[in-house]
Amino acid sequence: MVLRTAHAWAGAVLSLLIAVLGLSGSLLVFKKDYLRAVFPEARASVSLAPSDLGPVLNGIEATYGPEGLLYVSLGDPDFGLHKAVLADGGGAYISRNGDTVARWEKNGRAEDWLFDLHHYLLAGDAGKLIAGVAGGAAVILALTGLVIVWPSLRMFAWRIWPKSGARRDLLAQHRDLGVLFALPVILLAFTGFAMVYSGPVRAALNVITLSAPAAAPERPTAGAGITDWTAALAAAQAAFPDAYPRLASPPRSEGAPASLRLRQPGEWHQNGRTYVLMDPTTNLPLATQDGHALTRADRVFNTLYPLHSAGIGGRLYDLLSFLTGLALTVLGLAGTWTFLRKPRRKRQKKPALAA
Repeated sequence: MVLRTAHAWAGAVLSLLIAVLGLSGSLLVFKKDYLRAVFPEARASVSLAPSDLGPVLNGIEATYGPEGLLYVSLGDPDFGLHKAVLADGGGAYISRNGDTVARWEKNGRAEDWLFDLHHYLLAGDAGKLIAGVAGGAAVILALTGLVIVWPSLRMFAWRIWPKSGARRDLLAQHRDLGVLFALPVILLAFTGFAMVYSGPVRAALNVITLSAPAAAPERPTAGAGITDWTAALAAAQAAFPDAYPRLASPPRSEGAPASLRLRQPGEWHQNGRTYVLMDPTTNLPLATQDGHALTRADRVFNTLYPLHSAGIGGRLYDLLSFLTGLALTVLGLAGTWTFLRKPRRKRQKKPALAA
């Protein structure tokens, strides 16, 4: 009884927040499909060869300057737009030929606003921490919900729509939907929590995998200059011949290196965890990090983001993630609705004393 009451009250308090995260996450699953529908350039294929990609990156950096450009998220053979992420919070989509397709200020496009809502609740780092707490709470709610319904599991039905609007039927639908999506909800909610509170999760993985904590890599000092991205990409390709570039970042400050982030075969993370730090003066590598040479704990941790963002598994996993987000939204809102409609016991009047 205590667990059921705690589950109901916690769900009621967090329902709106969890619903926002679930619905926004569902929509973000199909972000690239939306962009392909809006921009014909997104349906093209991008060449990642240094001779083709290098001049495009040189043009982007010349347009926005090293101070105005944070990094460029690169297209690929299946998606024809590069995304320039700018220091003022805005962004731009760049075609494979280097033409600017769209330019916007912070949250000036629907998909960017949705990303900010899902990751930061439109409130910066404070919102990110709150979203992480909501993810952890969703895990606990799913686990306690399974414990609560276990005695009545024989009444489970493969039903996601209630028979009627009666409270008992809404509760039955809440139970059935929760059982159906319990494991996907736990997976997506926990991976979201882990992205925010990575320190404790990494520490736990170090213990579980018997891995020594990895030392933070030192950032080498680089010379001054403007990066020649054609030469830098060629040097990175020589260092990791089987990898392909995913993110390109100019130096963040004086003496800082330029950075290329690569994805090697076998890496789950969409952007990879292989790095090449470049000297803008020589366009040669100053340091590298091989994504396959990380500790066991780090390699496990690097699988969490693609699991959360539907970066693996193809269309089937996209659909599962989309439906799980919707289920999380319905579970939160419908569960709270039935809780608020709970009939209150009427106090019985004591019989009048006989005269």
